[in-house]
Amino acid sequence: MSTAVRWAAFSCVLAPVVLVVYGASAGGVMWVAPVLAAVTGICRLLLRRAERGAAGVRAR
Repeated sequence: MSTAVRWAAFSCVLAPVVLVVYGASAGGVMWVAPVLAAVTGICRLLLRRAERGAAGVRAR
């Protein structure tokens, strides 16, 4: 697991906690972690695709 993915997972857990500590309702924050996880997953897939594309261009 890369460092970026570990930080992303940590952020998915930390963001809802911080929001609740600073006064947001727990019910209103329930959507934050899944949305952050989804965005993280999509970004990871796009990054992997870009890395593969760059590796293919360098190989030519």
